[in-house]
Amino acid sequence: QVQFVESGGGLVQPGGSLRLSCIASGFTLNGYMVGWFRRAPGKEREGISSITTDNIVTNYATSVKGRFTISRDNAKNVVYLQMNNLKPEDSAVYYCARVDPVGKPYGSWGQGTQVTVSS
Repeated sequence: QVQFVESGGGLVQPGGSLRLSCIASGFTLNGYMVGWFRRAPGKEREGISSITTDNIVTNYATSVKGRFTISRDNAKNVVYLQMNNLKPEDSAVYYCARVDPVGKPYGSWGQGTQVTVSS
């Protein structure tokens, strides 16, 4: 079964950091672009970052640029999202998915991981 498993979320104070992991299950991640997305209560899903297959080109939404870093380890079949200087508005459920060259997600989604930024 092809799916993603996200982990690493939690409760953190403003200014804190978290590292999310996205592990591919049932298929080899190598060869696919991957993106991170988030959905906050009452809001539309937001694409926040993506990475090419060769770990060279990365893209970030304006809202997270300079604070979040996406990376991947194809040998471990995992994509990471390092989140620094977290803000309350970063609170959301975070998901990963395969994306096309323009960042549009396709295929299956995981359950997501909850990130809550609060003092």
